[in-house]
Amino acid sequence: MIAVMRRTKIVATLGPATESDAALDSIIKAGVDVLRLNFSHGSPQEHKIRAERVRAIGKKNHRHLGILADLQGPKIRTERFRDGAINLTNGADFCLNADCGVNDGDANQVGITYKNLPDDVKAKDVLVLDDGRIVLQVKSVDGPKINCSVLVGGELSDNKGINLKGGGLTAEALTEKDKADIVTAADIEADFVAVSFPRNADDINLARQLLRDAGGEGGIIAKIERAEALENLEAIIKASDAVMVARGDLGVEIGDANLPAVQKKIINLARSLNCVIITATQMMESMRDNPIPTRAEVFDVANAVLDGTDAVMLSAETATGKYPSETIRSMSDICINAEKESRASRSSHRLNTIFNRVDEAIAMASMYTANHLGVRAIASLTETGSTALWMSRISSGIPIYALSRHESTNRKVNLYRGVFPIYFPTIHTNHAEANQEAIDLMKKQKAVEDGDLVIITKGDLMGTDGGTNAMKIVEVGNMAKFVG
Repeated sequence: MIAVMRRTKIVATLGPATESDAALDSIIKAGVDVLRLNFSHGSPQEHKIRAERVRAIGKKNHRHLGILADLQGPKIRTERFRDGAINLTNGADFCLNADCGVNDGDANQVGITYKNLPDDVKAKDVLVLDDGRIVLQVKSVDGPKINCSVLVGGELSDNKGINLKGGGLTAEALTEKDKADIVTAADIEADFVAVSFPRNADDINLARQLLRDAGGEGGIIAKIERAEALENLEAIIKASDAVMVARGDLGVEIGDANLPAVQKKIINLARSLNCVIITATQMMESMRDNPIPTRAEVFDVANAVLDGTDAVMLSAETATGKYPSETIRSMSDICINAEKESRASRSSHRLNTIFNRVDEAIAMASMYTANHLGVRAIASLTETGSTALWMSRISSGIPIYALSRHESTNRKVNLYRGVFPIYFPTIHTNHAEANQEAIDLMKKQKAVEDGDLVIITKGDLMGTDGGTNAMKIVEVGNMAKFVG
């Protein structure tokens, strides 16, 4: 009996709650697929140690775990207050002062980390602080001083984020810290590097070039969290290997009420452009302190799955929460049950599209055949994982096994919805032997059993990037039954 497999992948953030080997082993056993290193915290050496531990413990668990290096980006924050947190009352005046000292904030003003902020705002603009808890309206700009009126007051403490409602800040997506962190990401062989606050495709292209210059081969993820990114969404997606719906800052800039429709739009567009999609931010937030999720969180995760997201992401839930492994198990159960719905396993994706590449055409033909023939599994013998990616854009309940000799490819495809990596070291010029070895390996891992139909895709010149040009249908235990 073949076990039920979760198709939607889980990304979890490492932090104090998952620092020990025992905690890391626990979340791996619970089902995490990709581990996120938050480069807003920690030194290069600490990130290197974490990456080494992930791969060592992953190997013991026979898992090809991906590592995602998440760059901090131009986080615009308040500086610190001299005497601790202050309380702002509605209607009061308050100043964001670029010339105020780092530790000199008081009840009337506070410094800001982004010194060009006064150049980016004007009277009547709305600034949102601390993820929406404090709202200020700009009254005037006087040199380095942004004079504001408090629309929504409350407690304001040190180092809180600042967003301009509607977007429009000119801060570069890649800071000097980010550029140094890209070198660290290359050094630890990160499988993905996430760019925070990109404005356009040029930001993604620059990050990719810097990563390649540093010797890194990982994919680039665009975090959609600026309002202006939505204006350049298609170009950003085309420039990226994956995109993340980063709902925290994005919600602050466009308004939380607009997020659901925007999330669906991003997921649909990313899938149509053959791009991987991650849905993030507060998906299981209550499980930081509680062992079970709220029903609203269950619906949130399930809806993302039904919309077609490749992965769902956990941040503070696993970085600092009390129940990291329980959170992953709960999220996994939600995903598996959502995937049982018919719209999560049926697709008309690209049925009327003309393909420009042979390997892409083979991928699409394989999925169409699999969904109409009662196939148990698909085996994609792959160098780069591209064929498996194209297959995964088709909604299906049929598992896609990416068989590759490259560990980097196996880790990368572990983020793709419905794709499961298997290390396949052999390159055969004899295609019958290659097919038999692939099936034997899948049987050994209990992915298939005698009598199952399996589709195999590969290239005539095995070991060549982009060379997939053949599809064969075989019956496990009777390989000579079909000729393909």
